[in-house]
Amino acid sequence: MSRAMSNARLPLITAAASFGFFVTQLDVTIVNVALDAIGAAFHAPTAQLQWVVDAYILALAAMLLSAGAIGDRVGPRRAFVAGLVLFGLTSAACGFAMSPLALILARAAQGAAGALLIPPSLALIAHAAPNDGKEGDASKRASAVGWWTAAGGVSIALGPVLGGLLVETLGWRWVFFVNLPVCALGAVLTLAVAPEAPAKPKVPFDIPGQALAVAAVSLLVGGLIEGGPKSSLGGGWSGAPLLALVAGVLMAVAFVLFERRAAHPAMPLSVFRKRPAWTAVVVGSALNFTYYGLIFVLGLYMLRALHWAPAKAGLAFLPLTATFIVSNLLSGGLVARFGARTVTTGGVLLAACGYALTARLGAGSQMIEMLPGFALIPGGMGLAIPALTSGLLASVDKHDAGAASGALNACRQVGGAAGVAIFGALAGTDVVTGLHVSGLSAAVLLVGAAVILLLPLWEKVAA
Repeated sequence: MSRAMSNARLPLITAAASFGFFVTQLDVTIVNVALDAIGAAFHAPTAQLQWVVDAYILALAAMLLSAGAIGDRVGPRRAFVAGLVLFGLTSAACGFAMSPLALILARAAQGAAGALLIPPSLALIAHAAPNDGKEGDASKRASAVGWWTAAGGVSIALGPVLGGLLVETLGWRWVFFVNLPVCALGAVLTLAVAPEAPAKPKVPFDIPGQALAVAAVSLLVGGLIEGGPKSSLGGGWSGAPLLALVAGVLMAVAFVLFERRAAHPAMPLSVFRKRPAWTAVVVGSALNFTYYGLIFVLGLYMLRALHWAPAKAGLAFLPLTATFIVSNLLSGGLVARFGARTVTTGGVLLAACGYALTARLGAGSQMIEMLPGFALIPGGMGLAIPALTSGLLASVDKHDAGAASGALNACRQVGGAAGVAIFGALAGTDVVTGLHVSGLSAAVLLVGAAVILLLPLWEKVAA
């Protein structure tokens, strides 16, 4: 595709790619408000209801790396459209499920299909966004990633609201059926505006490497879920959760050792010899760890310490979403002016200040006292993530864009699960003390991430 055509089509290609991220993030939150109705319909215990949520998250995280490799090999447009079709079909299977087990299995399949939407969608943007080092290239690419990220922020906020309306009017099955028109629109738009990017040279799939990656992420995320405070087993770092974590670490080590010797690796480790690439993974994981961990603790704090009704607690999180979307959209212009590293570092430090402010909240705090932290946290995250992702895409060959973004998002998923488990455990006995410790820990962790970003070893990449 010529540069002129690329510039003309980039907004439409970005819109098409954003459908995938929108629908995958929507299904993280929309199901939560339907759990009571699902439980009543199936007479399902709490443990089964929890796995209606967790089966999706686990499969999504486990398949991200494989999805990136598939997209690079078959072409991102083909992989993305296939992912939308599969996501629509598995959503329909969820809606038609006639038992808790059938629903859990369909949710796992839906999560696997969702994984096929994230790396290929970023690869579509990477192929469409100019990367010739010319003035304005960084802004175009970072702006596209910012719109893509904002779509996810909108869907996460929209999920509980839309889910509640659908459950009350049409029934719980419609929280899954609503995905069908979204997937259809995304597929039609993608086929209409996105040319097929050249696929990676035809090489055999690294089946052993893919299996090790899936096993490692599944065991790590599964262990964190079952060991954490939301566990269907009641939480606790012993028994099966501990064994899963240990096995997950061993599988991860085995994956790295195998990939170093593989003729056609699922994840070319050479990609992460460049500092912007591995730094993106480290900092991205830290951002998810702190954000999802503290959001979970803040929810407990509002319900248990402030004794707010669930509806009021849900509305209290809206400022986070609004600031997130605005900063996502500002990130591209700032990257063009100041560079990806500067914007990422500034965003990380801004979020760290927000976490430090949440550590000052007490048992009698009012909503107005939360607003400064609630503005700074997503404001910093929204600046950092598009800049970080844009820097990653600029540092790797376009043929490896799917695998690199798959690795980034898989690590971010593991980081988010770890944050919920660890910060949730801190809040288990005294939620106010847990909030203080979690807020300060998050601030310190992100200051450390900023130090990594500022080290002189950062490799300058083309915009």
